[in-house]
Amino acid sequence: MKIYQVGGSVRDEILGRKPHDFDYVVVGSSADEMLALGYKQVGKGFPVFLHPENGDEYALARREIKTGNKHTDFDFVFDASITLEDDLLRRDFTINAMAKDMKSGEVIDPFGGQADIKNKIIRHVNDGHFAEDPLRVLRMCRFAAKLGFDVAPETMEKARAMVAGGQLDYLCAERVWKEIEKALDTEHFDKFVSTARACGALKVILPEVDKLWSVPEKTVYHPEGNSGAHTLLALQKAKNCSAPVKFGLLLHDVGKGETPADMLPAHHGHENVGLPLIKDICQRLKVPNKYRDFALLCCEKHMKFRLLPIMKIGKALDFVREISHEFKDSLMMDDFMNVCRCDMQGRALAEMPPQDIDDFEKACKRCRCIFQKARDIRATDMPNFADLPKDENFGLRYREFMISEIRKKDEEGHC
Repeated sequence: MKIYQVGGSVRDEILGRKPHDFDYVVVGSSADEMLALGYKQVGKGFPVFLHPENGDEYALARREIKTGNKHTDFDFVFDASITLEDDLLRRDFTINAMAKDMKSGEVIDPFGGQADIKNKIIRHVNDGHFAEDPLRVLRMCRFAAKLGFDVAPETMEKARAMVAGGQLDYLCAERVWKEIEKALDTEHFDKFVSTARACGALKVILPEVDKLWSVPEKTVYHPEGNSGAHTLLALQKAKNCSAPVKFGLLLHDVGKGETPADMLPAHHGHENVGLPLIKDICQRLKVPNKYRDFALLCCEKHMKFRLLPIMKIGKALDFVREISHEFKDSLMMDDFMNVCRCDMQGRALAEMPPQDIDDFEKACKRCRCIFQKARDIRATDMPNFADLPKDENFGLRYREFMISEIRKKDEEGHC
């Protein structure tokens, strides 16, 4: 019986990253022996055991046999004759098909994972095993985003063949979203999108986004030439932003895909056209409400943010109220402003026009000022508050009071 650390934790250690999860494979053992040693068995499909002291997961070395079209359709063979290399062979990419001997610390790397890490390449381990699981196409895209690596030509070719063969059609919505969500939490989400587009997967999972590459833009504003290229450039500017910001950017211009041909390259009203598309996407992929609601907000409001400096106080107050959840959520407001910043910067310009930068900074300043002032104003500050009727018109009177107080700040030059 030998125990090896396997998978992503070995990869992360080689990359100099701190692993978050550790997986172990046990070679030359059986379920009975593991139970006799005090390990607790969990899982139904194949034997996984929890360490009696620290709760880490240990799995018996196994082979997998494909039994159907779904990514979960596998039978497993596990006995003492299964070797470490047998177990590593079934894994998706060479960078994930390495093991570390728990006693000697030696890294076992039968498929060249260390060389691929050095060269920043994502390469599949085995043609047959890779093609058996369509989810691996999306995992390929996610690892490109997670690590900033490129996909080996033969792996990209294999992924394209799987997409063309309709294998991704069998993926359930929850698994598709889970891969997207994990990719959103990486620095290089743009690489998830570009890799998915390169292999054809984007057209399957997000056809509304894939369509944007065929939608022309006015080159005076967008030298990159089309809405898809703009979306990708905007995502590249969101490297250190939150996952909702990246999701909002992904879909902020999705309505441009429905622009009538005789209107192109203008896209008047695309922000309203995009709203039902986002609702459809989020329903189809079972996207959590926090992502859906923020994406809808970004789509509807991103064109108006630049107008904030010239809005009348009442309109500006209502705008800031909407992007900050009733003045309760400064993080949501900051995320929205980040979407607008990346949208502005996501253009293939040699340098950003100074006027655009100045307008954006003025919008941010006024937004924050109104937000802070609105939070500081209390209904009890209203003159004769105790005597005011608390009827259906009270909210309107409170809004008018807030406008008058913020107008004072405006006149003083603070907002």
